[in-house]
Amino acid sequence: MEFKAFIPKITVSKRNQRKIPVLFALWLILLPIMAQQGYQAKLPDIEKKTYYTMEDFGRVDKFDIHIHINTAQPYFIHQAIKDRFFFLDIVDDRPFGLPMDKQQEVAIQLLEKYPEQMSFATTFKVSNWNQDDWVAQTISHLEKSFAQGAMAVKIWKNIGMDLRDEHNDFVMVDHPRIDSVLTFLTKASVPLLGHNGEPRDCWLPLEDMTFSQGYYGNHPEYHMYLHPEYPSYEDQINARDNMLKKHPNLNFMGAHLGSLEWSLEELAKRLDAYPLMRVDLTRLPNLKLHTFNDWEKTRKFFIDYQDRLIYGTDTAINPTDRPEDLKQRIHQKWLDEWKFYVTDSPIELEGYGELRGLKLPGKIIDKIYFENASKLLGFNTKG
Repeated sequence: MEFKAFIPKITVSKRNQRKIPVLFALWLILLPIMAQQGYQAKLPDIEKKTYYTMEDFGRVDKFDIHIHINTAQPYFIHQAIKDRFFFLDIVDDRPFGLPMDKQQEVAIQLLEKYPEQMSFATTFKVSNWNQDDWVAQTISHLEKSFAQGAMAVKIWKNIGMDLRDEHNDFVMVDHPRIDSVLTFLTKASVPLLGHNGEPRDCWLPLEDMTFSQGYYGNHPEYHMYLHPEYPSYEDQINARDNMLKKHPNLNFMGAHLGSLEWSLEELAKRLDAYPLMRVDLTRLPNLKLHTFNDWEKTRKFFIDYQDRLIYGTDTAINPTDRPEDLKQRIHQKWLDEWKFYVTDSPIELEGYGELRGLKLPGKIIDKIYFENASKLLGFNTKG
């Protein structure tokens, strides 16, 4: 925006001509100040705020980097538009629910209809892992997916927790064959999203867990504490770290706080060690627990690593015959999490007690809610 000042003609008597240099100097001092004030007056109120409020929720462009859409129904997208949310739909190679190929079909179909609202991340299958041409097949599939609009690639926990080679040994994410795919992604400037391992709770007894007792109590087959023959939690993290060491130029986002949700110190070590690593914020109960235990320390972590944290919810969108309930549930989740980051209002953490929101500065909110996702995925600012 260019500011143009109006300077009137002035007739000056001989008696006051000696004052002109002083007046002119004063004018030169005041002009930039007046110009800046004039510019600021034309800015929307929201741009002048140091902090956002709950009322700003519907006025700010936001991005949710971790969504799983399993239906072509558009109800979720309608709510996203209403709440000014853009999002990344993530396809993964999970052994349950909608198969990988169908997930991608849905993503492409919705992308054609809502190209300004969403992006999608593709993935690759490992059911053909033991075939000699697995690397070539995988790269060919990824190239086709990029041509169809994919902006990132997801690598899922089945690598490290399920996939085995011809010798029945577990395949980890730092396997040499995977290196070839990651080298391809690095050269193509395509980011990798990594869900590596599980929360540390998965390897702990039920009584030592923080938030996962219900899930692992009902699914003992996934409770790694009961399966010591599987790779350990440390094995998963070490393999992921080794992968990043081998590929220092790979843009990488660790899903679920990089599976280091239990320790901000351990997460900070990785962010310091791997400059191109980012993490999403999808394990919010753990972040709330850190806040409950030490508000100042948690807030400082967000300030220190404001360029490396990306908002996400890991929300699954399934077919529904109650669209209004779905939209209300999504809206309330987004609104509740906005409250945690934007305000210092009291928030109840079930099983622990009351904490207060982090009340992060507006500039940091802009980064974690939009700008950091934009930089990772390489899209232009919406708006």
